[in-house]
Amino acid sequence: MRFYLQKIVFYVVALWAALTLNFFLPRWMPGNPVDILISKLSAKGPVTESTRHALELMLGTNSDEPVFIQYLNYLGSVFRGDLGVSVTYFPANVTDIIGQSLPWTIGLIGVATVISFIVGILLGQLAGWKRGSWLDNFIPVTTMFQAVPYFWLALVLLYFLGSRIQMFPLSGGYDVYTVQPGMSWAFISSVIYHGALPALTIVLSSIGGWMLGMRNMMVSTLSEDYIVTAEAKGLHPRRIMTAYAARNAVLPSLSGFAISLGFVVSGSIVTEMVFSYPGIGSALLTAVQSNDYALMQGIFLVITISVLGANLLVDLLYALIDPRTRVRA
Repeated sequence: MRFYLQKIVFYVVALWAALTLNFFLPRWMPGNPVDILISKLSAKGPVTESTRHALELMLGTNSDEPVFIQYLNYLGSVFRGDLGVSVTYFPANVTDIIGQSLPWTIGLIGVATVISFIVGILLGQLAGWKRGSWLDNFIPVTTMFQAVPYFWLALVLLYFLGSRIQMFPLSGGYDVYTVQPGMSWAFISSVIYHGALPALTIVLSSIGGWMLGMRNMMVSTLSEDYIVTAEAKGLHPRRIMTAYAARNAVLPSLSGFAISLGFVVSGSIVTEMVFSYPGIGSALLTAVQSNDYALMQGIFLVITISVLGANLLVDLLYALIDPRTRVRA
């Protein structure tokens, strides 16, 4: 119980530090979101001082209040779920924009990350168990896809499978001309069809790392004494491979998977830009280009929470898989 309590306290402190940093970083950056918004509104007419003060209150940058009071107001707004108003999509709330973009990113990047991890771990397990086989010799080919520039691989697949063969669509998250968003099979199938090529790009570029890491850990684990003991007892080779070797070899990969799973929320800006996919990565790029500090703050906050949550979950699962981690040094 003490182990789990220490972990929870650590991540609560990390969350507080992330919230604090997320509050001060935009204020240290050059520029002012109020001035940017006023420049947009001034095209429709003159902006008075009272209007400017109202915009400062709305964006949480009231210059009349001390920074500490602004910080407390920011924490209160975050815990209420109020992340402010977006300058780029004014007067839309940041929460609404993130809520619209996040399901697209989780559906695409999340599914592709889980698929690449599961397939990579299983293939790496087999490659490490059968060293020198064709699967073991195939690993350098998979790592080649990870070594090439990500955008280059996306463009190559888009050119051959999307443009030349026309097996997949070139852009978009669904067919906006013939399908209406909703819980219908026509919309779901269109989303799967449009997300297949971006997902394939993510799987090809990441599966090699999971395979190589699992394969090397399997080779190292198979030389341990408890594996030799299990073989001497006459246990079935499949049981030795899965229950003894793979269970211990997969532990380092779980930590890497936690980080990857946490960053699923951040999306892949390159993927979403190449395929014109409507996700959180595209929203983040738009926010950076437009100096939309409220939207940037909101997206960074969601990314931070997802990474911390994923790492906390894996730390707790890690302790269940390997009880040695709960033992105090």
